[in-house]
Amino acid sequence: MIQELTKLLESAYTPISNFPVAAIVVTKDGKFYKGVNVEDASLRAGVCAERNALFSGITNGLKKGMIESIHILVGSGSISTPCFVCRQMIVELCDDDTLIRCYSTDGNYQDFLVRDLCPHPFDEQDLKK
Repeated sequence: MIQELTKLLESAYTPISNFPVAAIVVTKDGKFYKGVNVEDASLRAGVCAERNALFSGITNGLKKGMIESIHILVGSGSISTPCFVCRQMIVELCDDDTLIRCYSTDGNYQDFLVRDLCPHPFDEQDLKK
């Protein structure tokens, strides 16, 4: 997986932050959906790699509960977890025991479950209150 993420990282468009990120969503039936972060001068109009990969999956029929794991590589050399905007989308589409594996560029990684990254999620239940 690290080789695919490293190659994908080259496609990130980060002219301002120079903080490239690559993500691959793996479904329970073995499909891969890839994404990189894309930014522009206004920054808010861009998209993170994790959401880009998730949106690619949604475009191709991905539904909640179909995701086995999400793999993330940051080009800075360190292990980094998804931002909170991405975590919200992860909560929307993943089960609480879905694996989130965050890699460093040297191949080390740290595993999290969605429930670890999002212990108090805002989800569809909150909208019913």
